[in-house]
Formats: sequence, C-alpha cells, structure tokens
Amino acid sequence: VVERAGLIALIVTADPQVAEWATTSGFPSLPDSGTGLTDAATVGTEWARSSRSRWLVLHGDLPLLSTSDVRAVSEPLRQGHAVIAPSSDGGTSAIGAEGKFRFEFGVGSFHRHLPRLTDARVVVRTGLALDVDSPNDLLSAAGTERGTWLRKVLS
Repeated sequence: VVERAGLIALIVTADPQVAEWATTSGFPSLPDSGTGLTDAATVGTEWARSSRSRWLVLHGDLPLLSTSDVRAVSEPLRQGHAVIAPSSDGGTSAIGAEGKFRFEFGVGSFHRHLPRLTDARVVVRTGLALDVDSPNDLLSAAGTERGTWLRKVLS
C-alpha cells in the first residue's frame, strides 16, 4: 500500500522476525527499543531527517487502510504541508511533517499533536480512523464493508 502511494516504507520493530521479514522483503528496518510508539516514531523520523526527507508515521494497526488513504495523507506532505489523521478514539493514526517533532502518543494524542504542527492538513478517513487497540476495535473494523477480510480471519 505504501509503495503504491509513492512512499518509502521504513519498518521500526522490536521483533527480530518482523525485522527479518522487512529486510528480505526489501524494506529498510530499524530496531525499536520496545518502549512504545513515541520512541519508535522518533527513531523513524530521525532516519528520515538524516536523509533530509519529510516523514510520515503510519501505524501498523489500521486493518482497513487502503492505498487511497495513504495517498490522502502523503499528498499534503508533497505539497509542503504537515498532515495529521485522528483515530476514532482521539488518538493519532497518521502524522507527517518535516524536521524534528515531539511525539506523545496515547489517549487524546491528536489534540496534543495538532498544535505542534505548522500549517497542518487534517485528514479524516475510515481507513485511518479505525485502529485496533482492543478486541472491540477489531470487531468494529470487521463489521464494516471493507472489513470483510477480517470476518474471515476471525471466524
């Protein structure tokens, strides 16, 4: 999905098997300390900044994510704007900008992150809003039209 949207995917993970999969699949991978999303996002954005690139943090718990969703958050970046997408529970499912940024993920993170961005575009889309933080979130995603594949996995 990310490549079809014209982005380079960097996998930040504490799981050696995921890191091996990333490498054998042709994706760069960096170790995650396992201390949470905030530290993992910081590792990834530092990597992007070292290559003078804009960055986009997109979490892996978005089962309904589509290529058009990724394009919707990457297009503002290409146009020189920061971008942020809220999750349905008030968290941040995607955030992108340029330069250093202080992340603070968790409950209510969208409202903490938004004022820290300059000229931000807010993108609200189903594929970005429905993240999976609990079993109920997974059931909610499975109950949507795009979640048909999840119903098969859950049965």
